[in-house]
Amino acid sequence: MLSPERLALPDYEYLAQRHVLTYMEDAVCQLLENREDISQYGIARFFTEYFNSVCQGTHILFREFSFIQATPHNRVSFLRAFWRCFRTVGKNGDLLTMKEYHCLLQLLCPDFPLELTQKAARIVLMDDAMDCLMSFSDFLFAFQIQFYYSEFLDSVAAIYQDLLSGKNPNTVIVPTSSGQHRQRPALGEASMLEGVEASLFCQCLENLLGTPPPAPGTSEHSLVKEVLSNVQRLTFYGFLMALSKHHGINQALGALPDKGDLMHDPAMDEELERVVRSRLHRTSQREKQEALERVPSASVLMSYH
Repeated sequence: MLSPERLALPDYEYLAQRHVLTYMEDAVCQLLENREDISQYGIARFFTEYFNSVCQGTHILFREFSFIQATPHNRVSFLRAFWRCFRTVGKNGDLLTMKEYHCLLQLLCPDFPLELTQKAARIVLMDDAMDCLMSFSDFLFAFQIQFYYSEFLDSVAAIYQDLLSGKNPNTVIVPTSSGQHRQRPALGEASMLEGVEASLFCQCLENLLGTPPPAPGTSEHSLVKEVLSNVQRLTFYGFLMALSKHHGINQALGALPDKGDLMHDPAMDEELERVVRSRLHRTSQREKQEALERVPSASVLMSYH
């Protein structure tokens, strides 16, 4: 059944909004790369399984970084996969360093850039030493903001730096998703302590808010303004920390559960329990078989009498 949103948009706008061409191109590339294996069960089945994986969000697993950041849906899927795969880190109360979290990210995306992990860690650590320990929940929510809004935040950093320098940036800065992440301007200790006027900062962000995803859209626009309206002055990392902790922004993205439910995932728990039971059953059966093989048969025993 077609959604009301689908019926309200022209075909080309809907296809562009949902990045259908991106997925079609990727599916064809996957088909050509694996055509010998796919020929055994058919092209129709391949496309069915491919788009089912896109809907389920598993299509981004072990893919290159350029693909996992290519669309908003891919970014949300990667965030959800990272949470589901490694939430036991938080469940156990383990504290990890930035480099250790980066290793976890690379298990899902081998070429995940270290720079993005460092930027996420700075949100938690407020630009302190990068070898400090962080809880899973603190890193995860900071990483969500940094990863999903990466290009937007690079533009925000440039605006913040201009305001610190006494400039009033009125030009339109449109975030891009080219995959080339700009080096964030170095923010000195003085800027960390002093910050900028929140109302002026908000005015300068008006040109960025509402630009095409993955910049904050209409649903998040008012939430960002709400964050800025609660203070008179703020620092860059203070702003990012406030975004990462904002309940409404987390809900608008829809990738992660609320912080109180972060360690609960009944579907994943059930699947893990099923896998463990299956593994234990196979191990038990193998041990029984090995034990039987070690016991001499009745005919051998009789030969000793």
